[in-house]
Amino acid sequence: MTFPDIGYGATQGDTFEEALVQAEDMLEEAILGMIAHNEEVPVPSPANGRPVVRLPALTAAKLEVHRAMRQAGLDAAQLAQRLGWSPKKITHIFDGYHAVRLEHLEAALAALGRRFVVTSEVA
Repeated sequence: MTFPDIGYGATQGDTFEEALVQAEDMLEEAILGMIAHNEEVPVPSPANGRPVVRLPALTAAKLEVHRAMRQAGLDAAQLAQRLGWSPKKITHIFDGYHAVRLEHLEAALAALGRRFVVTSEVA
């Protein structure tokens, strides 16, 4: 499987299901890397029949904070200052290997004029 929106990365598996699991992992790692380097993360294009994989919920929430911060023209240090938090706390928000409390993501989004919304869909 490839990731045309990201522009790099490919996965495979012995079965289609295994390839999907590998693709989910690759997508998450690619997005977390883009966030860590403060890069623009593209919005997914329509699937048009291609297989679709989704980000884990926490990574998707971190991505939304990253996008909102970039749209506001802020960097992590400026967001930390706006929130009255230490820079390390903001670093944790964007760290893919650090669990973040949803309240912190909600507060970061609120400081950026956004609100945190949770929804679900049929699998």
